[in-house]
Amino acid sequence: MKLRLLYFARLREAFERSGEEVELPASIRDVGGLVEWLRARGGAWSAELAAGRAFRIAVDQNMATLHTTLRSGAEVAIFPPVTGG
Repeated sequence: MKLRLLYFARLREAFERSGEEVELPASIRDVGGLVEWLRARGGAWSAELAAGRAFRIAVDQNMATLHTTLRSGAEVAIFPPVTGG
């Protein structure tokens, strides 16, 4: 499955890219699997996406959970939480 990943704010800086196209293994079907796959890259990936770190994920511009199903061609944005006032 092919996805377009977008990274914002501190994640863009830590990963040294604003986005990328990836081809996921067939075994990955949801956001939780994607996060585990990205963590396995090690370094900044495992640190920034570690359990307990604050980040949010949107799939096709809709907020997602770890159980959100992915589809080929989806756009997945990963970003830190945003506060406003």
